[in-house]
Amino acid sequence: MSVRTDSGRKSNIMADEPGQPPALTNLSLGEKAPAPKATGQVVTPFDVSGGVDEAGKLLPVDYEKLTREFGATPLTPEILERFEKVTGHRPHRFMRRGIVFSHRELNKILDRHEKGQPFYLYTGRGPSSDSMHVGHTVPFEFTKWLQDVFDVPLVIMMTDDEKYMHSAKIEVEDVKQYTKANARDIIAVGFDMKKTFIFSDFDFVGGAFYENICRMAKRITINQIRGTFGFNDSNNIGEFHFCAIQSATAFATSFPQIFGTDKKKVASIPCLIPCAIDQDPYFRQCRDNAEKMKFKKPSLIHSIFLPALQGPGSKMSASIDSSAIFMSDTPNKIKNKINKFAFSGGQETAELHRELGGNSKVDVPFQYLTFFLEDDEELERIRTTYEKGEMMTGELKQICIAELQKYVQGFQERRAKVTEEIVAEYMRPRPLEWKGNPNAVVAEKK
Repeated sequence: MSVRTDSGRKSNIMADEPGQPPALTNLSLGEKAPAPKATGQVVTPFDVSGGVDEAGKLLPVDYEKLTREFGATPLTPEILERFEKVTGHRPHRFMRRGIVFSHRELNKILDRHEKGQPFYLYTGRGPSSDSMHVGHTVPFEFTKWLQDVFDVPLVIMMTDDEKYMHSAKIEVEDVKQYTKANARDIIAVGFDMKKTFIFSDFDFVGGAFYENICRMAKRITINQIRGTFGFNDSNNIGEFHFCAIQSATAFATSFPQIFGTDKKKVASIPCLIPCAIDQDPYFRQCRDNAEKMKFKKPSLIHSIFLPALQGPGSKMSASIDSSAIFMSDTPNKIKNKINKFAFSGGQETAELHRELGGNSKVDVPFQYLTFFLEDDEELERIRTTYEKGEMMTGELKQICIAELQKYVQGFQERRAKVTEEIVAEYMRPRPLEWKGNPNAVVAEKK
């Protein structure tokens, strides 16, 4: 996945340090740099950028605009209130803080949970490196919480075939190795084995699953894929076809070992897909065709991106080490990355910072705390003292470093306990065990 990480403005600056040195260029003395061209934001499964303004500044992703363009529904206080009423659980901090920010027909899933009707969770990972980074763990952490709250089965799709088809550098053997390594990472998030099935496309596709791939593929035209993903004649046919593969996981009949072989009954079971907003285009195609195939439309709940260390408008990349905190990073490496690369919302000098305060909306260490610090009151204290200039950038970075070191260390301790045998069991096609809503509201018969 290509990601813009060319901003870096003030990335090394701490408010209690000297200002940023002038940027080095390849221009000859007296030669003028070409005027930058403004570009709009781009959010697809393959490219994420907030765009660039006329001054060449990388812009943050405009999620309100993206929600309108995608035709999704904002996650309002009203639906959060209903979520808490139906589930009996306070919304996750991602929901409270706007990290999970939009959805497609989440109300229908809440209706089913309230009535005790079956549904399942579906999410996935495109394995492109030996280690996931903290940005990858966001949808998985949220999915794990949803699994606990709803007590429903979960399928996790490892799209090793898509990563192979979309990358000129990755070979089949490479991506299969990444799949096993990433599966260990995912298991370390804490999913319940009894109600979780992780599968590799290379290993699992066939039978009932492949039948649904073909049903979907038959209904998608080349023009629809071009319009949705921006593909052209230079994209390989595997990339055009992959939408059908990713869609098939959203149909319960693809998993007879979990839901049974009564196709008519099983076809009525929908899924809820927690994912980053860049994956939504796949499921627009899926939702457009689901009812024609006599399946329930999948519901979705979208999260924003954890920004790259270089700042707003960028997204962490598995292929750019300096853009991300990886789940394999040592405590010292985390500290060095935050201190060296994390974009600061602080002022150029300590004096200016005390006078004007910092900008928490663009400050990467504060944004990371928004994702990973559980305590709402402590987060608000940090925000207000930083914006008043009472907290310096260096202090904010130290808080962020400590929180990320704790988060990654806990993950690494859990991952060390995940053996090859445990991975094999999660990935073995088998029946799953779940209970659903124990307090379902049963409709009265008329």
